[in-house]
Amino acid sequence: MDTPAELGDFLRTRRAALRPEDVGLVPYGRTRRVPGLRREELAQLAGVSVAYYTRLEQGQAAGASDEVLDAIARALRLSADEHRHLRNLARPGRAARRRAPRPATAGAGVRQLVAAMSAVPAVIVDHRFDVLGWNPLGHALLAGHLDADSPDRPADRPNTQRLLFLDAHARELYPRWEAEARRAVSALRLAAGEHPEDRGLAELIGELTMKSEEFAALWSRHPVRDCTSGTKAFHHPVVGALELSFEMMRLPDTGGQGVIAFSAEPGSASEAALRLLGAAGGLAGRRERLVSSPEEARSRKY
Repeated sequence: MDTPAELGDFLRTRRAALRPEDVGLVPYGRTRRVPGLRREELAQLAGVSVAYYTRLEQGQAAGASDEVLDAIARALRLSADEHRHLRNLARPGRAARRRAPRPATAGAGVRQLVAAMSAVPAVIVDHRFDVLGWNPLGHALLAGHLDADSPDRPADRPNTQRLLFLDAHARELYPRWEAEARRAVSALRLAAGEHPEDRGLAELIGELTMKSEEFAALWSRHPVRDCTSGTKAFHHPVVGALELSFEMMRLPDTGGQGVIAFSAEPGSASEAALRLLGAAGGLAGRRERLVSSPEEARSRKY
């Protein structure tokens, strides 16, 4: 990832989103050639020189202090996640040093934990959102058309963000697809700032940018958000509509792995649908409903 260019793009998109009157400034000049705040206005708000801010936006001010970055974040009214992203982009060397080595697979303990969560769908992902493991209900909910053991084969390992943008079944799974897409891009933006030297992550982003115009358009807006909890709507091909809460539980000392678990409100129709999905048993029958043949399922690489 070209971190200096990413930093400049990020700062410009955030400047463009603010008007002088939004931050208590009196607009001057009869015409404004660019949307949002000018560089000199942002520099004034942050208490830095225009020349220094310009160099920072051009990726030429390495080693910016915490105080300067904090002042710029306040001036731009960044969220906590955006502030963190700004620091990662401004000092990519520090972000790379913080990165722990990523195990090739999930540990035995977390696999055992996820397998024991039989009543809720659960998925183990890494910082790229590659699926490292799932329990039967997690597999049935998110990707029953793929082989259940595909996370164990690195060459076939599913990626939840690739599925969302490039797999027709996944698109049909989410009735609020646009909201899911924004959430996915926001999480990938944050991950890219935290892992600037990860070639695999950069290749994933490049692939999605080339193959999905929707991803490319969202990526250019630089959304940033750590999406660790919330609700998701599903339209499952076997059990129909579900509204599920999700929680992302980060795993320490794993380089960014986490467990995503889904749950339904007690007594709700979604809880009944989850029970039905779990009671359906093996996934072969479900796969037959979703793809024309087992060979087609094995040929998919997500």
